[in-house]
Amino acid sequence: MPKTITLRVDDDVYRMFSTAANGVHRTISNFIEVATLSYITNDSNVSEDEMAGILDDKKLLSALKQGAKDAKEGRYRIVR
Repeated sequence: MPKTITLRVDDDVYRMFSTAANGVHRTISNFIEVATLSYITNDSNVSEDEMAGILDDKKLLSALKQGAKDAKEGRYRIVR
């Protein structure tokens, strides 16, 4: 079932959304949904090649494992 999300933006951002949505013949809410989904699926994920490079980086992998171990053992500090 669709959910409603309230999003508060200033006038300039609203005008940008409105102009962009009109340019592709969409409602503002549909434009924001499509643009967000596009960003999430295309821009914020690591490609298979990038992930292979990360996993091949022994120093990084070791540091991540050590960080996870430290967190599990309570050796961390919350910074606000």
